[in-house]
Amino acid sequence: MITELGRGQYLLLTTFRKDGTPVSTPVWVVTGENDDAIYAWSAVDTGKVKRIRRNGDVEVGPCDVRGNPKGPSIKARAVLLEQDASDEIRSRIMRKYGVIGWLTVFGSKLRRGRTGSVGIRITPA
Repeated sequence: MITELGRGQYLLLTTFRKDGTPVSTPVWVVTGENDDAIYAWSAVDTGKVKRIRRNGDVEVGPCDVRGNPKGPSIKARAVLLEQDASDEIRSRIMRKYGVIGWLTVFGSKLRRGRTGSVGIRITPA
């Protein structure tokens, strides 16, 4: 099921605050090459990255661009990637999302530098 989510346009990534309150965010998503994982990308200073750093237990499901769920969510585990692996995820995002993906990733690099964003590996729980 998780690789099917990686083929979709948007993924609803739900992270959890310290008190257990869920916070859902729509993100771009790509599939892995030879593993049972999907990958997302985010700026390092976002709340979702801080929450994943603290607790990698997440829920993921399909959604639209506004974050409206389009199906059921599943429990998963998220891990932040090192910079070299994050570079690969940024490249996959640019390939999948075309010009808009390229502009977004390029703009992020201009604003934040190479280390200002991070790849997120998501596997089934």
